[in-house]
Amino acid sequence: MTIAHRNTLLNLFRTAVSSVKGDISVRNWVSRHDVKPPTHIVAVGKAATAMFEGLPNDWRNTTPTYLATKTDHLGNGEFGSNVEAFETSHPIPDQSSLKAGKGLLDFVAGCPTGSRLMMLVSGGASSLVEHLKPGVSSADLVALTKAALAEGADIGEINQRRQAISAVKGGGALASFKGQHVDVLAISDVAGDSISVIGSGIGAPPEHTGFTYKCSVVASNVVARDAMVQAANSLGIKTITNQENMYADVLEVAARIAQEIMEGPEGLYVYGGEPTVVLPKNPGRGGRNQALALELARYIIGRNDIVGLVAGTDGTDGPTHAAGAFLDGVTYKKMPGAEKAQKRAGSGEHLSRTGDAVITGPTGTNVMDLAIFLKKPS
Repeated sequence: MTIAHRNTLLNLFRTAVSSVKGDISVRNWVSRHDVKPPTHIVAVGKAATAMFEGLPNDWRNTTPTYLATKTDHLGNGEFGSNVEAFETSHPIPDQSSLKAGKGLLDFVAGCPTGSRLMMLVSGGASSLVEHLKPGVSSADLVALTKAALAEGADIGEINQRRQAISAVKGGGALASFKGQHVDVLAISDVAGDSISVIGSGIGAPPEHTGFTYKCSVVASNVVARDAMVQAANSLGIKTITNQENMYADVLEVAARIAQEIMEGPEGLYVYGGEPTVVLPKNPGRGGRNQALALELARYIIGRNDIVGLVAGTDGTDGPTHAAGAFLDGVTYKKMPGAEKAQKRAGSGEHLSRTGDAVITGPTGTNVMDLAIFLKKPS
């Protein structure tokens, strides 16, 4: 497979990401709905800045706003004096996350009677803002997060653990809201697109509310995948499968996907979701997308008819600067050490050396991961 085939996949990935960017998704939603201007705005998550930028100019320039996002995700935009903006830690929360969480609760509690709050939520919020229940320490929080990530727990299980110790998650953030109405616009990075799961339920309503509440999911994995399929069709590329089924350990996901592609007809194979990785005691530098790419590369060693791209739609994969990686029939054997790298969770280091890493930078969205493959005549 040629560089041209890789470029085709990269362009399809970019099309998918563009279709679910925070600014575009929010702007489209606002334009289609007759919504009253908010008196207060909260934006939290990896895509918080982009989502905020999708709001009408007069809202952004005058409405009191609390914004928290990941380090290096504020971008180059300048905010007015009406905006409190923070960058905090992900995927492991730290003191900046706790400070932002306390500030969020204070901001929401400060919304007066009759106020209308618009809350923009995207993935990553679980780590970015936190306020702990009495008796829980910051060390407990870090230990819980590290353990869940190392065990390869799925997002549902991780969220249950987080909500058990949090005063912000599971509806806690809105529990002190004294206003009239809350609109939540969410970009989903979870299976099922439930607001009770996105960001560990930071935008979910509390059990008892004294306000009206409406939630809308403005972007999701299915939107991204469908945009990619439509773009492929315009190029004359036939789509063989379009599934959201990457919800298992990377080894299991790789085996299933590899078999389907190797035994299937020529065309485009599209998968979405968020696989898990069980980490060794002292992991190397990598992420689930690069681990999946390297494992898939092992199955197609020597084949010249398959090329793939596995990447996170947020532009980051674990504690690395890459979004994911390309793979083809020569990737696994291009340099020695692939098996060792996989065992020590160092796929990112290995794929960076082979030149297969995909680096996009922050994308302004987060709808889980995409794995796309092109099978051509051998």
